[in-house]
Amino acid sequence: MGLLRHVNPLQGTDSHHGFSKGNTLPLAALPFGMNHWSAQTSEGRWFFSPHDKKLQGVRCTHQPSPWMADYGHFVVMANTGVERHLSPTRRSRAYRGEFSPAGFRATFLNDGTTMEMAPTTRGAIFRFRFPEGTTGRVVFEPCAGDSLVEWEFGGKQGVAGLVRGNSGGVTEDFAHYFRAEFDREATFVSNFKGESLTQEIEGERLGFVAEFEGGGEVTMRIATSFISTLQAGHNLHTEIKPHQTVEDIELLSRFEWEHNLARIEIESEDESRLQTFYSCLYRTQLFPRVWHEETSEGRKHRSPYDGEIHDGPLYTDNGFWDTYRTEYPLLALLQPEQLAEILQGWTNAYKEGGWFPQWATPGYRACMVGTHIDAVMADGVARGVTNFEVEKALEGLLKHADEVGDPDGAWGRIGIEDYKSLGYVSTEHHESVARSLDYAYDDWCIAQIAEGEPRERLLKRAESYKHLYDPEVGFMRGKNLDGSWLEPWDEFQWGSPYVEGGPWQSSWSVQHDAAGLIRLMGGETTFVAKLDRMLTTPPYFTTGAYGFEIHEMTEMAQADFGQYAQSNQPVHHVLYLYNAAGRPWRTQKEVRRVMDRLYTPDDLPGDEDNGEMCAWYVLSALGLFPLTPGRAEWTLGSPLFKRATVHLPNGKDLVVEAPENGDETPYVRGTSLNGDTLNRLFVTHDEVAAGGTLRFEMAAEPLETVVPAEGRPYSMTPYETA
Repeated sequence: MGLLRHVNPLQGTDSHHGFSKGNTLPLAALPFGMNHWSAQTSEGRWFFSPHDKKLQGVRCTHQPSPWMADYGHFVVMANTGVERHLSPTRRSRAYRGEFSPAGFRATFLNDGTTMEMAPTTRGAIFRFRFPEGTTGRVVFEPCAGDSLVEWEFGGKQGVAGLVRGNSGGVTEDFAHYFRAEFDREATFVSNFKGESLTQEIEGERLGFVAEFEGGGEVTMRIATSFISTLQAGHNLHTEIKPHQTVEDIELLSRFEWEHNLARIEIESEDESRLQTFYSCLYRTQLFPRVWHEETSEGRKHRSPYDGEIHDGPLYTDNGFWDTYRTEYPLLALLQPEQLAEILQGWTNAYKEGGWFPQWATPGYRACMVGTHIDAVMADGVARGVTNFEVEKALEGLLKHADEVGDPDGAWGRIGIEDYKSLGYVSTEHHESVARSLDYAYDDWCIAQIAEGEPRERLLKRAESYKHLYDPEVGFMRGKNLDGSWLEPWDEFQWGSPYVEGGPWQSSWSVQHDAAGLIRLMGGETTFVAKLDRMLTTPPYFTTGAYGFEIHEMTEMAQADFGQYAQSNQPVHHVLYLYNAAGRPWRTQKEVRRVMDRLYTPDDLPGDEDNGEMCAWYVLSALGLFPLTPGRAEWTLGSPLFKRATVHLPNGKDLVVEAPENGDETPYVRGTSLNGDTLNRLFVTHDEVAAGGTLRFEMAAEPLETVVPAEGRPYSMTPYETA
């Protein structure tokens, strides 16, 4: 039956503003598709809930996160009846939905009308079945902003236009163009606003309605473009042929998904774990989204950075602060060719806008800290993904490492002057500790690509994290411009000088130099004890600069893992630091505990940010983790399944075996690669990419033997036993 049957698109959707179980949407789309399609049950940023009983329509959405909101979005809906109900609340109907990555079906309970759709990369096909003898109605409404709607050539089967709704990150002339065609001539067509019909063709949230007397079956084919209405028509006729049905397009979509999911073949009789794994793998295949289009003159895109049309690929909808940690290393393992095109797309963004984006949706957005495109690029290059303009990318990385960027943080590094002169970002700037630690790691990442003087300079700057460690309190701490510590001190206070966390969550952000961090914190015994305390200290917090309990605080408290907050990204590498301290049995126990308790087929432990939260699970379930993105290694954990086969893009297979695996055997007593014993806690990317068999001997009791320094995951500086 295929792997798609294990995917639950509703995983993580039972979320709201105050508590996230994923903050996801039940998306029907092709992998990395330009358009996503989701059921809409209410308006706003949290526009779908599995608890809502009525449907407002199917939204064409580009929302990468409810915190970033949507752009170019519109809704398609069907209903019947003598009275025209057009606005979202009035047109909504009680429904039963069938959700799949390859399509969506709604049955409306008032009269049995059905609405089915299947996605393409830049469009979709809809089929409406209205009860015989009724007036069937198809409604198209933008969700926000100005729009334009024109019925083509005076007919009643073709309609085209544009929507301009957005949440920022666009140029002044931004538009999302569309073209739709019906397979029947409508008996009535009109534009509308709210509940009123209008002859206007342009205006705020101007939509259209098409009616079909006598009911029956109606098919609508629709495609969109960010270039022009003409290109939307080209996309329509390229991606959906006149003879193709909903079943045809859904079958093609299913084929794409089966192909992508089959890159990892899991052998297990535990359906719940299979559902969790493949639902997570599905989420890793959605972002970043394609922005380029295939035109009659080749591949082109209209840039959200300068508004001009350019050749070549472009991708968007990504927060690098989140995704560098796991999503991009996973892509390097499974889809290096796709990753190369994505990296070229980000390089094109730099060429068009003059800076790399901090958060792209679709263009520059000021959100989060660090310049973690550095880690994305460094990790790709380290893992052999170099078939893009590496030198041009390095030019952009070096620019934001040294030059003053956007004061609001949409590009460049806030506080770069402090960082260069003092070795840290002072408390004159908000989130100063988070920025300082991120800049040190990002400098190390750029140095992995650079050569000569820039490399040496950046490697030295990468050690600057040491300026912010206060041995008196045992944490990274805010430092004032004059070198004094920020007062007062509270180990449980969240917010500035940290970001989405406090000292307990933020002080470990030295992925590039675990050995140096261990020394700084007093040696391995003290370091391990500190990690243990993190997991056992009650999840106390004070709201600090936030002024109220943000959802990440609530989620940490409810998870009951002490101060360890899997619900948010800053700690996602922390459990693997036990490996860096030579205590692999602690990594094995705690990683397995997180996978078993916090991930289910229905729920995720916090915001699923563009694949990162789910990629953490996918990689951890394989027993592999990128402790240091930018270094071509995988540190070893506790695999979840007895056997997993990764079908590598070079035609080879990596088989991960753990034959004695089970719920009561989370510990690893020994590992081997192709029959040779591994006396280390990592494998190189080259070893993984070469294929073979990675075997774990599992046990119920830990092997509490400290692994020597040379067998531990890479650290920037040599390790000295404390």
